[in-house]
Order: sequence, then C-alpha cells, then structure tokens
Amino acid sequence: MVSASRDQRERAKRKASEALKDGSGESENLFYSTRPVRVPRPSRKHVHKPRKFRASLSPGTVVILLAGRHRGKRVVLLRKLEKSGMIVVCGPFSLNGVPLRRMNPSYVVATSTKVDVSTLDVSKYDDAYFERKGGDVTMEVEGAEGEAQKPAYKPSESRVADQKEVDAAITTKLESNPVLKSYLGARFSLSKGQAPHMMKF
Repeated sequence: MVSASRDQRERAKRKASEALKDGSGESENLFYSTRPVRVPRPSRKHVHKPRKFRASLSPGTVVILLAGRHRGKRVVLLRKLEKSGMIVVCGPFSLNGVPLRRMNPSYVVATSTKVDVSTLDVSKYDDAYFERKGGDVTMEVEGAEGEAQKPAYKPSESRVADQKEVDAAITTKLESNPVLKSYLGARFSLSKGQAPHMMKF
C-alpha cells in the first residue's frame, strides 16, 4: 500500500509538471490530499428537545418521593417544568415538612390520589425561582463547640411568604377530607413480603 500511494503521488506530480509546461491545465486540479478531509459536524449540545413526562404526572397528583432527604414522604405535584424536565412539589410544609422544591420525575411514584390545585397560581415557580442567589440567601453557622461547623441554608422572607401561601391553599382543600390529610402526613414504607411492583398506588 505504501509503494502504491508513492507511485500515485509521483504520477500526479509528473502530470502536473507536464500540464504546466503545455499550459493545458492547472496544477491545483491534479493534486489531491493524502489525508482524509475532516468535515465539522453540527453540535447537538444546545438543542433543547421537548421534555416527555409520564401521563400519570399531572398537577394535583399525590406522589411518593424515592430519593433525597424527604424520601418516603407523600407530596402534592404542583406543576411540570418543560425547560429542565423537573417537577415542582410541596408537602405541604406545615403537614409533613416538605417545602416547595424541584424534584426529578424519575425518583417519584405517582399515585391515583389527587388534590384540587386548580385555583392555585403556580406560574411563578419556575427554574429561575429556585436558583439560589447571593442577595436572597443568608447562611447561618450551626454546630457545637469542638465540632465542624457547616453553613446552613436559610430561606429569604419572600420564599417563606410563598411557602405559607401554598400551604394555606392546599390545607384548605384537605380540611374536608381528614383521611387524605393523614395520608399525606404518613410516611410510605414497605413491610416484609410486600412487592412494590404488585401494588396499585
């Protein structure tokens, strides 16, 4: 293969020199690259495809969290975020301690129980709302003497006010159904012999 490629290059050079002497051709058309030409491919990193959510994840659905510090708790789904593919859930905080937060839909189990949240305006709870900014967040240091002190997150006053507003709206819907209220306050768990894939949530 090496000798053949050298012969081809030698023949091309001879033809090019003859063409230049006769004036019958251009040398640019007779020479060719011995290396493959790399063609840049368009990047797909910044192409945002529409997110696909499960049909069972609709606003007002009670879901069970499977990961995070609140795993095992039942919360109410408020909205779906098309940009990031996350969902916004709330406990409510006054009932089971779960605040307004985003959650990956892959780590929740949708149940057949629903809470009416149609009268609640959740349009402002988007991805930008949950971004922590330096001016809106204050950090407190906690820990005993001799222990490693870690900064603790403290929500802003506007975040606390929004949390109270959402809690009041959801709690009002639960007053007429004490069974549903206790259902949201109880933590989900499995006993021996229970298979989750055999259950109907």
